[in-house]
Parts: sequence; C-alpha cells; structure tokens
Amino acid sequence: MAHVEGNNVTVSQGVRMLFSLMTPNESSFATVQEVPKYVNQATPYFFGLILLEIVLGWLKTDGPRIKINDFITSLSAGMMSRLPQLVMRSLELSAYIYVWNNFCLLELPWDSAWTWWLAFLGVDMGYYWFHRFAHELNILWAAHQVHHSSEYYNLSTALRQSVTQQVSSLAFYLPLALMVPPSVFAVHIQFNLLYQFWIHTELVKDLGPLEWILNTPSHHRVHHGRNPYCIDKNYAGILIIWDRMFGTFAPESDKVVYGLTHPISTFEIWTVEFLYYPYLWQRFWEAEGISNKLSVIFKGPGWTPGKPRLGDIADIPQVGNHFFILSEMTALLLTAYVLLSLTSLGFLIDQRANAAEMEMLRCVLIMALQQFGYIKPLVPLLAFPIEVSLTDTYIITIVSITDVQLPFKHKTLFESFSEEH
Repeated sequence: MAHVEGNNVTVSQGVRMLFSLMTPNESSFATVQEVPKYVNQATPYFFGLILLEIVLGWLKTDGPRIKINDFITSLSAGMMSRLPQLVMRSLELSAYIYVWNNFCLLELPWDSAWTWWLAFLGVDMGYYWFHRFAHELNILWAAHQVHHSSEYYNLSTALRQSVTQQVSSLAFYLPLALMVPPSVFAVHIQFNLLYQFWIHTELVKDLGPLEWILNTPSHHRVHHGRNPYCIDKNYAGILIIWDRMFGTFAPESDKVVYGLTHPISTFEIWTVEFLYYPYLWQRFWEAEGISNKLSVIFKGPGWTPGKPRLGDIADIPQVGNHFFILSEMTALLLTAYVLLSLTSLGFLIDQRANAAEMEMLRCVLIMALQQFGYIKPLVPLLAFPIEVSLTDTYIITIVSITDVQLPFKHKTLFESFSEEH
C-alpha cells in the first residue's frame, strides 16, 4: 500500500507521526525492511519542538523551561539508549520476528486497515502493562527510573531513556506476534514511542474532551510527579483509557513536583543510568531469608518487610525544591571548554597550522574559568601548580606560534637563539 522513496518520510508525515496521526494507507508495508526508521528521522522535529518550547517558555515566563545541565544529561541518556542498535537490531523487533516465524497461529494480512488498528491497540495496551510493571517490579524499575530522574518536565525529559530498558520491554509485545505481521508491529512500536515525546511539556494545559481518551501533557505530568497523589498513576502510552479501565488514573490537581521520591542528586550520566543496580544488589544481599530477597527483586521499589507490595505512600519523603549543582553560566562555559578541547585535540592530530592558536585559546579559557571561580581543583593545594603549568603552556604556545608563522626568509626565534649561544 505505502511506498516511501528511500524509506524517507515527508515533512507532513514527520510532523504527523509525532502525534500518531498517520493513516494505514501511508504506513503499511509488506516487509520489515521497507518500514522507515521513523524514530531516527524524527530527530530534527524533536529539536525543532524543543527550540519552540524554549522560545515560548521565555515569552510566557521569566526564563526558559529547560536548564542546560539537565538538558545535557537528558540528551546524553537519549544517545546512550540508542547505542545498542549500532551493533544489533532492535531487541523488541528481533524477538518479535522469532516468535512470528516459529509460533504464528493466524497470519493477518499486512495491508488490511483492521490489522493496522488492531496493532495500534495491541502495542498501546502492551506498553501500558510494560510501563506499569516497570514501576511495580523493582528489577524493571532499575532501568525505568532513569526516565524519572529529572526534576524538570520539558520536551528534553522525553529523551532521557535507559540503555537497558529494551531488554525488559520486549516480552509484553510478543503475544501480538501470534497473528500481527512484524512489518505492522515495526510501524506501531515506533509511533507509540514518538507520540510520547510531545506530552513532556508544561506549556500545554487542558485539551478538553480529548483528556478522556488520550494521554495528554496534563495526564503525563501526574505520572512524572513525586507528590503522593501522583505515585503509580497514569501509565498510558497514547490512550488514557487503559488507566481508566484498570484503576490507575489520577487527574492533575495540586502543582506537580517532578523527579524521584529519593533524588539521585547528580547530572553524571553513568550514575544516572546504572546507579540503581548496585543499590538493588545491596538491598538483595542484606535482606534476610529467601522470601525477602525475592521480594526486593519482584515487589515495588518502596517495599520493605511488613509493608504492602508497592510500599506505603506515607513513607514517601516530603517533596522539596530542585536540586542544583552548576549554574547555567558554569554549565555553558564548561560545555564550551569541552568542545574547544576536543577541537584543539583534533587540530593537533591533523597537524594544522593554526593548532597552536587553538591550544592557546583553550589554555586561556581554563585559566579564566579557574581565576573567576567557575571551577576549582579537587585538591586546593594544586591550584597554584595548575596555574603555573597552564602559564608555561601558554608561553610555549606563543613561542611556537611565532616560530611557525615567521616568514622562512627570516630566522626563527630558535635559530637566532642557537646562533647567539
């Protein structure tokens, strides 16, 4: 039915796929190989909407809705979450194809609108149950907590994904493989993920009657909250009807405070991604008896001996203010310094003529950052030796620039020095 040249989407399709507005006619394919990589092609639309959110947030409030330090962490997590696909096909899709090839009971036609809509509902319901289990089973929460670790709620938060989550999500979609072709599943698993991008914003308030059917920014804000009324609520992907049917729905009421009930208090990406695993192992190891050990793994993150399966809401700490490590200016300057350092290293490796100027600029910048208190050595006694070292590097760089750039018909500084001595 659908034919997409070079597996590329049009601008119209690129916008509509973010809101699950694609039709069966334009998104049905005979084989998995024909299915466009919708998620990969959505990148410019992601950043376009993030920029729009920043501008609108600036116009409506006293400042942007996105913090640089938090944005960098979310972007880093998003990039890490895609790394496994550099060496292997999507785990969800690979497992799905295996079940389809070996255990299919009924082969539905790939070009039927009924098959398309069945897959839409099946994937969305599968996501609901995966998402719910990811909150209610501690072993799955270890991966999913990455997405909830931000204390801000904006479009960049949608990018904060776990590198290990795919391993745990694939099982929830496998029943569909008994009858829905892999090419149809490959479309909807991407659409379901893409829809959830735009609902991570505070700019969109109430959508009227749509609030009864769709997962909206208002509903998802509740899901990201650590207020008592927000805990374990609103797991929906696209349709909020699943939460209404299974008793996990809560409307937005009090102002939502975002983040984990026990904040991790760091922007360092490796800690954000993997800190919970050693914590979980420690709890498992310290638990007494096999029953308590298994409960640590397979009950909720808030469970302790003598408590309900999901823990006690009364044990949740009082919500507080945002966690800060770096000011916006510090984060921007350090980011610029890292980029400049990498650029300087590249110039040196390429042996470019202006490598010395670039290295000198890097030295000046790091001296300025230290001089004006934006950064400090881990050991205060090293502050003076570091400045001396940087000054020496700066002087040597100037000499090198002079030596390189003097016309060849004139003597270089080093030649003159050699003749005099």
